[in-house]
Amino acid sequence: MVYAVPLIIFMDDISGNISKQWNKHHAIYMSNANLLCEMLEKEFFVRFITSSPHAAPMELMQAMKDSLCDAADSGIIAWDCKDQEEVMLIPYGLFIAGDNPMQAEECSHAGLNCNYFCWTCDVGGMKEYKTSNEGYNSIFTSGNLRTPEKTTEGIRHQFDAAMKPAATTKVQNTMSSTGIRDSALTSILESLVELGKKLRKCEPGSQAKSKSKVIAALENEFQEQLQGATLDDAINPLLGMNGISMHLDIPTETLHTILLGVVKYFWGQTVFLLEKEKVLHIFQSRLVSVDSDGMNAPSLNADYICHYKGSLIGKHFKSLAQVMPFLVHNLVPQTVLNGWTIIGELVALVWHMTIPDTETYLVSKIISNN
Repeated sequence: MVYAVPLIIFMDDISGNISKQWNKHHAIYMSNANLLCEMLEKEFFVRFITSSPHAAPMELMQAMKDSLCDAADSGIIAWDCKDQEEVMLIPYGLFIAGDNPMQAEECSHAGLNCNYFCWTCDVGGMKEYKTSNEGYNSIFTSGNLRTPEKTTEGIRHQFDAAMKPAATTKVQNTMSSTGIRDSALTSILESLVELGKKLRKCEPGSQAKSKSKVIAALENEFQEQLQGATLDDAINPLLGMNGISMHLDIPTETLHTILLGVVKYFWGQTVFLLEKEKVLHIFQSRLVSVDSDGMNAPSLNADYICHYKGSLIGKHFKSLAQVMPFLVHNLVPQTVLNGWTIIGELVALVWHMTIPDTETYLVSKIISNN
């Protein structure tokens, strides 16, 4: 019997010290996606793969990719204790998890602060466009999906720009107009830009180098930096990984994006309004009276939430998002109440952890896709 084993691949930066002193390491873990959700949450089912305080994230991912591809090509022979027979396991990557900065790096993306801030599609634009009515409205609709092929092509364009005069501006424009930035090649790209500046600089009393000589020197430097490899070999290894589309198979990290993002800042503004109108005590009394039975609300300690209102963490925001419309009714403007209503609906959908009727769910998904 041959079994396919889908793997959840996770990478993040962690501290290698037991003490509070930060000692940065990058680590990769894997989990078997065939397991139930309650089993995936247990430490036993999270397997350590590799870690290093020195190797860059993409270097670790290159080793992980090579190991996974080798295992998929040759198969892994194991013993099935239930059926009492030898089986072959074929592992493959299902998706890659991580926080927002790490996911951006894994997608060769410049991150949330760039003009084209999404690493799944090309939504966004220059500042002038996003501040216009048309541009602002476009942010709330999905753009054209990114693909590994287009991202790889964008990286090649950046190296083409690095060979030309005024390379700094051209490379920067290429990045800002696409949102593409490959961390695996950033050092090489920057060294080529700096070398180009030096070669084109005309010293007093000396003749400027010809364009052909500058290009030849840059190409030689480029080959030395690649150390015998090709540009395609040096580009982010995850972009060419079989079975995974880096821009699609990378789920949104909900903790920082939603709870410590939208919900946290909306909470801060709401508290400001409550204190300004001197009605925070009314809010606290309502929070005390909330019956949390039957709710997915792990923490609704009213005294703690109202006293440490500026230092709350994810579990507090997850609980608050489910009850805020009932607590701030007639205490805040209608627009704020509407905002909390929408946030509550979003949180309920995002943290919907079980499917009561799987067959009906699968049929409805097939119908909706057709």
